[in-house]
Amino acid sequence: MEIVLKKGREDVLSRNHQWVFSGAIAKSDPKIVDGDFVKIVDFRGNTLAFGHFHFGSIAIRILGKKDQPVLTDIFHEKLKSAFEYRKQTNFIDNSSTNCFRLIHGEGDGLSGLIIDIYDTVAVIQCHTVGMHRSIDLIINILDNLFEGKLTTIYDKSRESLPDLYAKQINNQFFKGNEESKWVVENGLKLEVNWVTGQKTGFFLDQRDNRNLINKYAKDKKVLNTFCYSGGFSLFALNSGAELVHSIDVSAKAIELCKKNIAANFPDNTNHAEYEADVMTWLKDNKQIYDLIVVDPPAFAKSIDKRHNAVQAYKRLNMLAIQSLAKNGIIFTFSCSQVVDKQLFYDTIVAAAIETKRNIRVLHFLNQPPDHPINIYHPEGSYLKGLVIYVE
Repeated sequence: MEIVLKKGREDVLSRNHQWVFSGAIAKSDPKIVDGDFVKIVDFRGNTLAFGHFHFGSIAIRILGKKDQPVLTDIFHEKLKSAFEYRKQTNFIDNSSTNCFRLIHGEGDGLSGLIIDIYDTVAVIQCHTVGMHRSIDLIINILDNLFEGKLTTIYDKSRESLPDLYAKQINNQFFKGNEESKWVVENGLKLEVNWVTGQKTGFFLDQRDNRNLINKYAKDKKVLNTFCYSGGFSLFALNSGAELVHSIDVSAKAIELCKKNIAANFPDNTNHAEYEADVMTWLKDNKQIYDLIVVDPPAFAKSIDKRHNAVQAYKRLNMLAIQSLAKNGIIFTFSCSQVVDKQLFYDTIVAAAIETKRNIRVLHFLNQPPDHPINIYHPEGSYLKGLVIYVE
């Protein structure tokens, strides 16, 4: 299958960006279907690159250069490169942290593909039809890359694929049948369930930020909002926090949080968990905390929802600041890709102005090295955070 670009629109490929938008296409094969592996040519017929075609505004996800016409070779090269990168960044065979992201979409040159590793388990999440149509090939290369040491390979793509295609598939095991596993992150144990859990089972992208809380939580009263399985709570307790409250609206999340706390601190009496709406808790609860973690789910997944999301971030952070003791600290985050770093920063400034408290920025936070950002694809930078000191 061949896609012809309009004259002058091949410049996006010369800049090494991995997306071609539908408006750049002059002509395509009438037999093309969603997810086809295609050759991209310029108006003169010169081969430019290869990639997956999809109906939509992002029409082509670039995978290979003009001299890489075989999909098998592309996957071999990209997966091997990603594995080597994780070796160099100390994620392979690390006894203190055995869960990490192996493939991070465009960051690893495989737009539309996520693979997370939980010790001997690989969880695959395809975000494009093209990637899911290639899943057998991906799994074969993945299993060989780990030399057969993976005991379970699970495909959890149904929720992240276009509806029409998703209706034709189910999440499934391609190897093994483990539904959950205890893993280790910076020396602490957590249970991850990729079948029933959120995303691939855990939020690996907050690893470094959870570890940073060790620096500030000793002897502090800590509130962990949107706690999910209690990651920030674990590290706050590990650092010697006086009190930790974990809040989540999900009963399932609260049970998982309790389980993780008990596994690491069986004699702990400093932790309490509450199934509650975070906004309501912050409005009604009279407890004043020394440190608050504000890590909500994405409030906006599209541009048209961005304004409402910004207002929600502002209200949430105002309530957190108002619940904070003098000289307290807030770890605040946004994982909404459509809310960039500057807009998020400006939103926190707006919340600070409303509270009339003096605030200093201690840290600018982002995603860890196993969630790499391709320098030619800035859209891959989605997690942003601030640690602020509030007088």
